[in-house]
Amino acid sequence: MSGFFEEVKRRKVYRVAAAYVIAGGGIIQLASAAFPAWELPSWALRLVIMLLLIGFPIALILAWAFDVTPQGIRATPSATAPRMHRRRNVIMLVATGVIVSAIAGFFLLPRASAHKIDKSIAVLPFENLSDDKENAYFADGIQDDVLTNLSKIGDLKVISRTSVMPYRGKSSNVREIGKALGVSTVLEGSVRRSGNRVRINVQLINAANDEHIWAEDYDRDLTDVLAIQTDLAKKITGELQAKLSPEEKAQMERKPTENGEAYLAFVQAQNLQCAVEDFDKLKQSEQLYERAVQLDPSFALAFARHSQLESWIVHNFDRTSERREKARTFAERALRLQPDLPEAHLAVGFSYYYGDNNFDAALREFEIAQRGLPNESEVYLAIGAIQRRQGKWAESTANLEKAVSLNPKDVWPLQNLTFNYAMLRNYDVATKTIDRALALDPNALEPLEVKSRLAIAEKGDFSVAENAFEAVKSIPMTNEQKAKTASARADVFLLERKYREGLQEAESLPDDMLASFSKGLGGKYYLIGFARKALHDETGARAAFLKAKSAIEEQLKRSPDAEDAHIQLAKVLAYLNEKDSALAEAQRATELLPESKDAFGGPEITGGVAEVHAILGDNDRAIEILDGLLSRPSSVTVQGLEVNPIWDPLRNDPRFQALIEKYGAKA
Repeated sequence: MSGFFEEVKRRKVYRVAAAYVIAGGGIIQLASAAFPAWELPSWALRLVIMLLLIGFPIALILAWAFDVTPQGIRATPSATAPRMHRRRNVIMLVATGVIVSAIAGFFLLPRASAHKIDKSIAVLPFENLSDDKENAYFADGIQDDVLTNLSKIGDLKVISRTSVMPYRGKSSNVREIGKALGVSTVLEGSVRRSGNRVRINVQLINAANDEHIWAEDYDRDLTDVLAIQTDLAKKITGELQAKLSPEEKAQMERKPTENGEAYLAFVQAQNLQCAVEDFDKLKQSEQLYERAVQLDPSFALAFARHSQLESWIVHNFDRTSERREKARTFAERALRLQPDLPEAHLAVGFSYYYGDNNFDAALREFEIAQRGLPNESEVYLAIGAIQRRQGKWAESTANLEKAVSLNPKDVWPLQNLTFNYAMLRNYDVATKTIDRALALDPNALEPLEVKSRLAIAEKGDFSVAENAFEAVKSIPMTNEQKAKTASARADVFLLERKYREGLQEAESLPDDMLASFSKGLGGKYYLIGFARKALHDETGARAAFLKAKSAIEEQLKRSPDAEDAHIQLAKVLAYLNEKDSALAEAQRATELLPESKDAFGGPEITGGVAEVHAILGDNDRAIEILDGLLSRPSSVTVQGLEVNPIWDPLRNDPRFQALIEKYGAKA
């Protein structure tokens, strides 16, 4: 062994090894600083380190074999040691070089992997340290504005507000949060407001190792809050070494309002707007937006958000021309005030989408909004929703997957993604997707309903629905949720042919609870009529259908272009034996939403038309329509046809049996 070390010394291998380590360390330090600035991928630094590690034993071999002399590079003369010793020395040299490289790699490569922080961030809810706990909305507003500023930067991945809000008030491990949300950094903060003074503390944390990257304290007047938010976004962008375009910088630096009171009203309105299923809270949000724009008539962002709120109410609660006009007017006002505001284009898009079913115009606006809001999950969700209506299923699914990745803790994007797979009859993936939503919130009513319907459509299995109804009994619900749940329960009872239970459930719904809901009274009395007819109570059925007719006609006076109301009225008229009127209403519904215009909602109307023909005894036309629906994306399935009693008039028709056999074999 002593001969080996003497030979290493004689051949000056020590010097070369020391020089290589010093030079290699310098190269790694230089690359660590320069590569992120040059925006090279994270594997580039690891590649440099790997090459240096591989080069170390090679450098030792070259130092052993050659020497630098005044006459140039010459082969080092061999010692007079035996041949066996010389071979042993070379093997020991190579082994030493490999071992040293392996040990160095063990320490250097993990550090290199962690050194380059991906440009992704989750802005957690800011803690409210104010004495007045009512200021919680103010802390939420600051967090939301910082998040919004960051989300406009295309070089960053920013997780949506809905997915970070579950962490409010929880002392979760930052590493766990980073893993759950798929981000490399987490921003935490606290807000203390006292009168017109605001103190904000923030810290940016590396989610991989829980190390603080950067922290900042602000102690300013309330009027400086918007400037603080802009400064925060800039500094975070710099720390993450994200590229900022001139347009993004201009958007970040522009204050939405100079009026402090208008800003506070806006923040409160945004918080209430998150309660998407609570109509009363949405009405309060309306009032606060109105106050914000009264205080600052040039508050473009408030007009845009108010417009989007009105569009949502049109879509879910009150499809009247007055609300549609408000949504359009506010969106256009926002666009006039600030033509490059992406939220204004988003608002215009929703007014086209929910208000007019003008999908092409809506998509154009959404695509403009997407360029200014590259991290906004809602934009990708909207684009995906339009694309499926255009029959572009692959593109739609890709955008919905993107929406899920930006908002991984929200059930709504997952629910929409489930709809795509269900329409394509990919029930295995659809069920797995809705299970992901239920893993986030096992008591979420809509995902429970979706999973129940999937089980019925795929297998004719009612047990999932029955278990869901049992589970939701202990869940607090709004009036509309109670009405929807009871209606769904009655519907399932009728599908199971438990007509007395379905009748009892439908009749238990009070009319005054349903009066303000778009499908309430008409839907209730349609179910009652269907159940009584199945129980051979023709008089009671006719009385219920007449009530349903009156309620739906009243609804159509307020919303004359509601295609779902027209097809519901068509079915009611068919049961009342008013054939011509029923067919006219079915035709009107088809004209309002043809499949050629809407590949997602259109088949639902077409299925309703088939039901009208089945009720009227026109088996040929009903079977022809069903054949078409089974051959293209729709919610119609063989299992659904087999269990639904509305198709009983077709049940003994050989053509219907052939249809079941044809598509049952394909399934």
